[in-house]
Amino acid sequence: MNANDKPQGPSLDIELNEEIAEGTYSNFAIITHSQSEFVLDFIRMMPGVPKGKVKSRIVLAPQHAKRLLMALGENVHKYEEHFGDINIDEMAPMPNTVPFSFGGQTGQA
Repeated sequence: MNANDKPQGPSLDIELNEEIAEGTYSNFAIITHSQSEFVLDFIRMMPGVPKGKVKSRIVLAPQHAKRLLMALGENVHKYEEHFGDINIDEMAPMPNTVPFSFGGQTGQA
């Protein structure tokens, strides 16, 4: 392919500003859903502090939530092929109490 060839298919033009590019650390997630959307709350829990803080909330349509699940699964698989299995047995279990509900079932990750 030479420099004058255009890429085939649609292309995405995505802007990533510096603040967002730095990322936000999260070590706990709460996932809730209603009939029409999934809500992912990313939380930072600090040792010795009983109250975590929601650092980011993402709201997704069910179809996009399923696409995210598939993409994340594919990326975890690629990561483990390159770096080895991710061991989650040593992680301390998180409490099953959730302080709020969006009206649907709640999961945690």
